[in-house]
Amino acid sequence: MYIPSHCEATNNISSLIELNKNKVKEIIDKIYNICEKEMGFEEILKYIFDEYNLTMNANQYVLVGSTIRSYLSYLLDENKISYEFKDNKMLWKQA
Repeated sequence: MYIPSHCEATNNISSLIELNKNKVKEIIDKIYNICEKEMGFEEILKYIFDEYNLTMNANQYVLVGSTIRSYLSYLLDENKISYEFKDNKMLWKQA
């Protein structure tokens, strides 16, 4: 028996796994696409909040911000994006 935190208890979570994988891929694609032009972390974070109609508060900033940084790290490791520093700001862009 599985008891996911955001749905009913079930014996089979394969559909939930697939939904989560698809959402991760969707967010990766959104971040990659917005990095077509140079973007700072704060701009990327704002874009994601706007896209998903989230409301910013201190807790969401930390939680979602940490998640977005993980996505950026993944995309960097996959050589899909790169970064550079300009005017003392870290800017992300497609590789």
